[in-house]
Amino acid sequence: MNNDIFLTKEQLEELKEEYQYYVHTKRPEVVERIKEAKSFGDLSENSEYDSAREEQSFVEAKIKELDAIISNAQIIGAVTNSDTVVLGSTVTYEDTTSKEKQTYTILGVGANPLDQKNPSISTNTPVARALLGCKVGDIVTIEAPMGR
Repeated sequence: MNNDIFLTKEQLEELKEEYQYYVHTKRPEVVERIKEAKSFGDLSENSEYDSAREEQSFVEAKIKELDAIISNAQIIGAVTNSDTVVLGSTVTYEDTTSKEKQTYTILGVGANPLDQKNPSISTNTPVARALLGCKVGDIVTIEAPMGR
């Protein structure tokens, strides 16, 4: 299985910054919270300790996730002006029923549609699969799990 994650250079830099934040800021903060909570005594009924351990679990999972993405990242170059949608293209599409327009960059697995600065969709989504290879102005029917 190919684990490559296609990102723009900017997206990779943002992920690296986030990784550094979790490793060098959040992790030490959580370790300090655990030490402080342990000082309260009995751990069996220590909600501060439980909360800190839960946060530690989240932080470590986030570090692992970011590390995996960064390790498998493949930088895609700027897409030259092309009228064909390819990996790395930024596309705007309109739902013909609702008239709602959305703009995304088509990237590999790990794309983040919730990233407000660089919204992206993965090549394995129904929308990206339908748009790849299309030309500007094409009308496309997208087969999605929740309907068309």
